[in-house]
Amino acid sequence: MSRGAGGTTGGAGQFFIGFAMMCGGFYMLLQSISVTSSFGMGMRLYSLNMYQSQMHLTSGMVIIPMIFGIGIIFYNSKNLIGWLLFLGASTALIFGVISSIHFQMRHMTAFELVVIVVLSFGGLGLFLRSLKDFSR
Repeated sequence: MSRGAGGTTGGAGQFFIGFAMMCGGFYMLLQSISVTSSFGMGMRLYSLNMYQSQMHLTSGMVIIPMIFGIGIIFYNSKNLIGWLLFLGASTALIFGVISSIHFQMRHMTAFELVVIVVLSFGGLGLFLRSLKDFSR
């Protein structure tokens, strides 16, 4: 018995056609998304409400403990406080950068959207169907 995609009898043709459709559709989808960021050194990352007033933590303020942590690590690499400062500030900075990202779809016609959906999810369906075992 001949084996197809994924060691099943689903068919290698469906596998490659579905994979090509899926790749083309998801490529077109990702090409139609615009990504912008409002991240900067004076940008407000986090806001803290304390005693009926707000304190804004900027990205520049997050780098200060990171600098101290790096200095402590270079002085004594086994110092736990240096590692905590560095890793905590790095984590806060990464989450701040990720949370400042904005995604926006570009303007497209209904035909373009239908082509993207049919290629993406039709290809995904063919791809998954090719992995199904039809011998049972």
